[in-house]
Amino acid sequence: MRHKIAIFIVLLSIILSACGSNELSATATPLPTETPVIPPTLTSTPTTPLAILLLPAEMDPEASNLYQKTVYDLAQASGMRFQVRNTMTPEEMTEPGLQIVVAFPPDPGVAALAAAAPNVQFLAINIPGVTAAGNVSALGGNSQSDITAFLAGYTAAMITDEFHIGMIIPKDDADAQRAAAAFRNGMIYFCGLCKVIYFPAFCLVENLQTCYPQYIEIPSDEDPARYGPYADYLILQRDVDTLFVYPSVAEPDLLTYIGTTGAALIGAVSPEERPGGWVMTIQPDEIQAIQNAWPQLLAGQSGLTIQSPLGLSDIDPALLSPGKQRLVQATLTELQKGRINTANP
Repeated sequence: MRHKIAIFIVLLSIILSACGSNELSATATPLPTETPVIPPTLTSTPTTPLAILLLPAEMDPEASNLYQKTVYDLAQASGMRFQVRNTMTPEEMTEPGLQIVVAFPPDPGVAALAAAAPNVQFLAINIPGVTAAGNVSALGGNSQSDITAFLAGYTAAMITDEFHIGMIIPKDDADAQRAAAAFRNGMIYFCGLCKVIYFPAFCLVENLQTCYPQYIEIPSDEDPARYGPYADYLILQRDVDTLFVYPSVAEPDLLTYIGTTGAALIGAVSPEERPGGWVMTIQPDEIQAIQNAWPQLLAGQSGLTIQSPLGLSDIDPALLSPGKQRLVQATLTELQKGRINTANP
């Protein structure tokens, strides 16, 4: 009996242990991990380069608009901002992105402005006393009086019957003397021997080999108010029909007076009020000069002396027809390329 009880207890133990093995074992739940968030890196936006045009407030509106359009177009094509100002101080040279300043006379203080911003390129347009140095490039001071006079003589001979042309020059001026010779060579370049059919009386009386061109010199101490009689000498006594006036004696009153005589005029400086008979002006083309200099300024080249190409302006088509104008322009192009020698064409 005891043996049976022992067997029963053993079997019961086996059964109970088997049932206990079906219980689920507890497993640890892993804790969630946090992924670190990296903030974006802040980068500075590059400043758009800036070009500033310094113009006097009193500049002729038409000229001012032309210069503004020129520099604006260049700045836009270069991906730059553009501003027009009448004045600027050295303290304002810290303008973000400032790269190029183009300045016109009167001098807005280019030397001080350039010293305050050594990395900015300046272009001074015909400003007296400002020369190319450091970060300042300068336009002007390049004499081309021989080319101007040669073209004036060429044009005057082209439009004047019997080549009755003349020139007013200052006395005892070496550059004016070279210009006078170039004026004559310009006439010869157009007409060769320039033979006339009807010889003026003075030419026969004085037994001159060449009647034209005629010249008159104005003394350096002469009162500009008395320049008129010098023009009268050429027009009345020498029968000159077209005149070229050397720039240093081209006083407005003289040009206005010549305009009342019926004679034609060619000048090297645009008059504020165009006189009667004004054929054209031969003068430096500042617009083209700025356009030519712009790539060098963008490249950071400094201290440049820029020579303006010459251009034709103030043309009266009634005196210089479009066809003749094309001939004059073609001759000017050849002169500036050095293909015509003004001293020996």
